[in-house]
Amino acid sequence: MEQITYFEDYEIGSSRLTSGRTITETDFIVHAGHTGDFFPHHMDAEYMKATPFGQRIAHGTLVFSVGIGLTAAIVNPVAFSYGYDRLRFIKPVFIGDTIRTRTTITAKEDDPKRPGSGRVIERCEVINQRGDVVLAADHIYIVERKPAQS
Repeated sequence: MEQITYFEDYEIGSSRLTSGRTITETDFIVHAGHTGDFFPHHMDAEYMKATPFGQRIAHGTLVFSVGIGLTAAIVNPVAFSYGYDRLRFIKPVFIGDTIRTRTTITAKEDDPKRPGSGRVIERCEVINQRGDVVLAADHIYIVERKPAQS
C-alpha cells in the first residue's frame, strides 16, 4: 500500500505492529546460500544439541531481513531509507518461531545535507510469539518536507 507521509506528519510515539511470519528450515537454508554463512550454529543440529541453545539458531541477518521486510506493507514515496543504527540481536530465534515487528517513531531532526527533508528515526523491535524482543534497531529515514504553499 502506498501512503504519502511528509516529515511534518510523523508523530513521535506513534507505532504500529506488523503481521507475523513463522521462520522455517527453508529460511535457514536459503539464507545460508545467499550469504555464505554456513556456521554450525545455523546449520548443524547435532553440534547445537551440545550448546545452551539445544537447537539451531537463526542467522541474525535472517531475522533482521525478515523483520524489516514485514514493515514494508506501507510504502511512503517521499521517504527513503538512510540506514540503521544500534542493531542488536537480543535473543535467539529458532525454527518454528513466529516473529512480527513493532515500529515506533522515536525522533525527528533536520537533515543538514538536505534542507527540503528531515530525518525520522523509527525504532524497530522484532518480537517472537512469546512477546520477547529478539532484535532491535533504529531505522533512519530521509523524509521530504511538505511542499511550500503558493
